[in-house]
Amino acid sequence: MADKITLSIPGQPEYAQVARITLGSVAGVAGFDVEKIDDIEVAFSEAWKLVTCHGHSLWGEKYDLEAVIYDDRMEITFSDTGNAHEIEKTCKQCARCPEEGDLSVFVLNSLMNEVEMSSDDNGNRSIRMVKVK
Repeated sequence: MADKITLSIPGQPEYAQVARITLGSVAGVAGFDVEKIDDIEVAFSEAWKLVTCHGHSLWGEKYDLEAVIYDDRMEITFSDTGNAHEIEKTCKQCARCPEEGDLSVFVLNSLMNEVEMSSDDNGNRSIRMVKVK
């Protein structure tokens, strides 16, 4: 049987750190060692950028994070819910998009055992990542 943790994150960049720390805490409770917890946290930071920044000029209203804990692994899905993208981005857009997005994909594939990315017809992205203990 798996344990599932879900988090609905407001569409503002300051909540990325809250979600990242929460995910690291969940990994610790699940029995991951410190190095793998760090991998998960860094991977989430890159996933955050890919889902929230690249491709949209405004922040989404909310994003969903799901972590499913199994005996041997944790599956993480981070998704743009597709709600209105109406929150103004006050920070500078990525200077070298999409090159920075390409680097994020490389980092994800280096740190996680599995990575799947998808997007819907409206450009809303979802990333599924798996980390084995």
